[in-house]
Amino acid sequence: MDPGLLVALTLFLALLVGFFFLRRRSSYSCGDAAKQKRKLPLPPGPVAVPVLGNLLWLRRSLRDVEPLLRELHARYGPVVSLRVGSRLLIFVSDRDLAHRALVARGAAFADRPAPLPTARIFSADGHNITSAPYGPLWRLLRRNLVAETLHPSRLVLFAPARSWVLRLLLSKLRADAEGGGSVAVMGRLQFAMFALLVLMCFGAKLDEEAVEEIGDAQRSLLLYDLNIFAFAPWITKRLFRKRWETAMEMRGRQKRIYVPLIEARRGGRGAPESEGSFAHAYVDTLLGLTLPDEGGRALTDDEMVVLCSEFLNAGTDTTSTALEWIMAELVRNPRVQDRLRAEIEQVVGARGGDDGAAHEREVREEELQRMPYLKAVVLEGLRRHSPAHFVLPHAAAEEDAELGGYAIPKHASLNFMVGEMGLDGAAWEAPMEFRPERFLEGGEGADVDVTGSREIKMMPFGAGRRICAGINVAMLHLEYFVANMVREFQWTKVDGDDVDLTEKSQFTVVMKHPLRARLVPTTN
Repeated sequence: MDPGLLVALTLFLALLVGFFFLRRRSSYSCGDAAKQKRKLPLPPGPVAVPVLGNLLWLRRSLRDVEPLLRELHARYGPVVSLRVGSRLLIFVSDRDLAHRALVARGAAFADRPAPLPTARIFSADGHNITSAPYGPLWRLLRRNLVAETLHPSRLVLFAPARSWVLRLLLSKLRADAEGGGSVAVMGRLQFAMFALLVLMCFGAKLDEEAVEEIGDAQRSLLLYDLNIFAFAPWITKRLFRKRWETAMEMRGRQKRIYVPLIEARRGGRGAPESEGSFAHAYVDTLLGLTLPDEGGRALTDDEMVVLCSEFLNAGTDTTSTALEWIMAELVRNPRVQDRLRAEIEQVVGARGGDDGAAHEREVREEELQRMPYLKAVVLEGLRRHSPAHFVLPHAAAEEDAELGGYAIPKHASLNFMVGEMGLDGAAWEAPMEFRPERFLEGGEGADVDVTGSREIKMMPFGAGRRICAGINVAMLHLEYFVANMVREFQWTKVDGDDVDLTEKSQFTVVMKHPLRARLVPTTN
C-alpha cells in the first residue's frame, strides 16, 4: 500500500474512533479507594484523540516540550497530562509533590514505564540501570555500579586517571589560548570528560583517535531522533524503514567497537597496573556478574555494550554541560571568579608564588573539602543551569496510585520538571541570578540537601530510590575541574562578545551559542 494512503487511512480511523469516544473521560481507581468505589480523575490536559494522542504533536516537537508545559501548568495546575500515541505522559512541576512521590512514597513510584518495542533493542530488553523495572535486576546492576566502581574506596583508584585527563585538558586549553584569541570551550570539556569515562569504563589509556571513534559512535546514536517511532511503531518502522535501518547500523557499529575492548579485559582482570592500563575498570565488574533470577547466567555481549554505553552517557554530557554553564557564569561574573581563585590560593598557594611546589602542581582532590565557596559555585551552577530539565520518567510500581488528587495509572510515564523547581521563586530569592553566596552559611540554600531527602528545592540528580548513582563522582569531577581551570587561567569575555545564556535542548540542555572565552594564564 502507498505510504501516504496508509497514513491517511490511519488518521481517518483514529478520528472516527475519536468521534465516538472523545467525550468520555477516563478515570482510575487507586489502591484502597477502589474498594470504596471512589474514582479519581486523570490529570488534566489538552484534548486527545485515540491512537494518535494529542494532535498538537502535528505542529510541535517532543524535543521542545517545555514551553508547552509551562502554558499547560499555568492553565491546569501543577500536574498535567499529555498523550503521545497511546502513551500517557504526566508532568509534575511542584517540588512538594515531587518530594511526596519520590521520597515520602519512594517505593510507590520507583518503577519505569514500559519501554516502547523499539527502545527494548537499545536497552538489551531493559538490562541496564536506567530502564530496568524496580526489582531484583535493577538492584543487582545498581549495587554493582555503586559498590564496585563509584564507592569512595574505588573512586580513589581512578585519581591518576583524573590527573592525566586534567593535564591533557589544560595543555589543550593553553595551546588554544596562545595569541590571545577566543577559545571554544565545550569541545575541549566534552572530550576530556569522555576520555576520563572511557578510561574508567574500559581500563585503558586509548589514543585520541580511538577515543574520538568511540565518542562518535556513542553520540551519533544518542542524538539520533527516534521520536517518530513513539507513534504506532508497528507502522512507523515500515513507513520510515531507511531511518530505522540507519539506527540499527549505528547500534551495530557501537557493538563492533565496544566488544573488542570488553574482550581485552576478559583475561586480564586483576592484572597489575601498567603504563597503558589500570588495574580496575567498570567492565571488570560486568565480566564477573551473574543474574541469579535468570538461571545464574553471565551477561551477554549485547547487555555489556548497553551497560558500558549507559556508563559513558551518564557521566559525559551531563558533566561537560554543567562545566560549560559554570565557566560561562564565571566569565559573566568576574567578582565570583576572583573570590573563588582567592579561596583556591589560600588552600593551595598561588601559582608563580614563592612556593615552587605550589607553582606547578594541581589542586589535589583532598584539598577540595576545604573550599566551601567552590562547592557553592558548583551547586549554584547546578541550580541555575540544571544539565537535564527532567529526571528520567518514573512509574507506579505495583498498582494505580494517587498524586495531588489525580490518578497515576500504573503504565503512565511520570515526569518531574527539575529545571523549573530549581528556579522556583517561592524557594529562592532572585532565582535567575547567579549567587553562590546563597549556599554559604546564612544563605537560603545553606542547608539544601541535593539528594532531596528532607525537602526538594533543587534536584539536579533526581531524588529518592532512583537518584543518580553517580552523584558523588559528578560532584567530585565538577569541583576538581572547575578548581584547576580557575587556578590555571583568568577567564574573561571576548572583546565585543557577551556571554549568551540562551538554552538549547539536546541530550542535555546546552548553551545555544557555545561559550567562547579569552583565557589568560595566571602565570607565565
